[in-house]
Amino acid sequence: MPIENIPEIYIKDKNQNPDLFVYDLKMTNDVVKSKVNLGMNMFSFLQIGKKQVHFASASITVDKDQSLLLKRGNWLWTELLDSEADYFCKLLFFSENKLKDFLEKHTESLLVKTDIKPYFTIHNDQYIRSYLASLSTIIETPTTFIENLLSVKFEELMLYLLQKYGDNFEIYLRSLIQKETSPFKKIIEDNTHSNLKLEELAFLCNMSLSTFKRRFVGEYKIPPGKWLQDKRLQNAKKILSQGNLTPSDIYLDFGYNSLSNFSIAFKNKFGFSPKETLKK
Repeated sequence: MPIENIPEIYIKDKNQNPDLFVYDLKMTNDVVKSKVNLGMNMFSFLQIGKKQVHFASASITVDKDQSLLLKRGNWLWTELLDSEADYFCKLLFFSENKLKDFLEKHTESLLVKTDIKPYFTIHNDQYIRSYLASLSTIIETPTTFIENLLSVKFEELMLYLLQKYGDNFEIYLRSLIQKETSPFKKIIEDNTHSNLKLEELAFLCNMSLSTFKRRFVGEYKIPPGKWLQDKRLQNAKKILSQGNLTPSDIYLDFGYNSLSNFSIAFKNKFGFSPKETLKK
């Protein structure tokens, strides 16, 4: 699956490098785990449908009642239609320069934590709904006015969210301009409960698949496919032993495309079938 460079693919004039950019994303088909290189921090105001984002060390799912502020980086996006309706999401991109200007103008420096999630969840209240309607009006105005109007609307939104969410929002904003490198082993070990493929994990680590495999063997002294299978089967065994879920409930969550394949791998690993785990 090709990598989508966002927002570049949405900007018609390739010579432009806007500090603020609004785009209405509308779809008529589900998209599952598309690879996205998000080049700017972005508000994702979901209005129709469901959205799931896989990050290097976390994942989040929202519906039309929630929106997301997403940190720039390599993420996997799943966007699902709402029954037979279209998918609709308004995206607001902003540069680090715009963010720095806002923080300098309206906040005092706070200590940034090191374990900040790469997303911030926003409740779609009446203000947000009214704000989105006003954004739609702005992008219909003459081009010469849009940049100035967007600057005002961006500041308005940030002030509202700062007032609503307080220090938590400010700390998150400051994390967006904090330079960091992705810890390879943390990304791997945070995804032992996921069903992500090796190619998808490599993408989240910002590596080619071949580089990822070499790095993995160097760190763990075992091929990544074998290591992940063992970890995921151990997790599956632990979940089944609790007696609340059946093999049919969980095999997809651990990367198997059929119950039969899951059962065979499970029995080869432990010497008994998943169903027998329920009886132990």
